[in-house]
Amino acid sequence: MTFLTKQYENRFVLYDREVFADPDLIGFTSEAWAQHDAITGFAEGRGTTFFVNYYELELALRHYHRGGLIARWSADRYLWTGLNSNRAWRELHLLQTLRERNLPVPRPVAAQVIRHGLLYTADIMTRRIPGAKAVGQLLASEELDTGHWIAMGSMIRRFHSQGVYHADLNANNILLDSGGRFYLIDFDRGVIRTPRRGWQQRNLQRLHRSLTKLQGAQDTFHFSEQNWQDLLTGYNQL
Repeated sequence: MTFLTKQYENRFVLYDREVFADPDLIGFTSEAWAQHDAITGFAEGRGTTFFVNYYELELALRHYHRGGLIARWSADRYLWTGLNSNRAWRELHLLQTLRERNLPVPRPVAAQVIRHGLLYTADIMTRRIPGAKAVGQLLASEELDTGHWIAMGSMIRRFHSQGVYHADLNANNILLDSGGRFYLIDFDRGVIRTPRRGWQQRNLQRLHRSLTKLQGAQDTFHFSEQNWQDLLTGYNQL
């Protein structure tokens, strides 16, 4: 991956030149891709992630949205503190670092930041993981066997062992591909820090709350405390 930056007045684009030969042609809105009939699907989360086709490459496009109470006043604008410190730039470079460490994350390909005075909006684009589905979505229709839960725990431990903190570790940010491999996505506000049991356990507790919340909100959701113990078995094996 080789990233270049191009500025268009108040708009900045960071892109992988191995994927995009011309940054002028990169669309960062669903409307831009819809004009070319290139939207192949979408996934709902805090916002909508659109899956788009770019010369036979499947890409995932996500606009940054705020969560919590502050979203009532500002749904998608953040305080501008510099180009290198905005959320899209940080997440893209973090994903690049994690891939260099052979951790299972999507490949970043582009990001956009638009400055609006003291504020900015942002978007990020990654390669879509072929055949992957969110664990939260899968468990609503099927069970995962013991081996899957152990593998999921082992995958999370790989990140924690290298000091990788995921700010929103929940069931819908863990993907399982058709080959049985787990991935982590959405590293907004993620960082690399000193490995410590405290934040690692809080990270796991966040995932557990996510699973139990989904379980309580749906008539059918295949999750049990035995599944959680299997996940912890995988986590503690390393």
